[in-house]
Amino acid sequence: MPVLWLWRAAGLFFAALGTVGIFVPLLPTVVFYILAAFCFARSNPAWEARLLADRRWGPHIVAWRDRKAIARTGKRAALVSLALSAAISAWFLTGWSAIAAPVAAVAVGTWIATRPDA
Repeated sequence: MPVLWLWRAAGLFFAALGTVGIFVPLLPTVVFYILAAFCFARSNPAWEARLLADRRWGPHIVAWRDRKAIARTGKRAALVSLALSAAISAWFLTGWSAIAAPVAAVAVGTWIATRPDA
């Protein structure tokens, strides 16, 4: 049973990060709530049910679970953030890291853009 406590602790950690993400710009909220729901599914189904029933975050979690879908506004925000981060990194970094950041942003951005719309 110690594994249940680890899943529960991880779920609480991710739920806390998601809650902080509500107030801190550029810190994702839904991603952390998806991870929290994943952990709670293995440790505390009642807490998982509360996340899934939440009127604001629940539909996003269910859309990801059922279809691996991301809301169009979430995609747009993620892609804009990636583009800005890559541009700033390319401007300020030197050497291989100036190339690695935009390449990583293109790879991650392509993956996000190809997810179905929620």
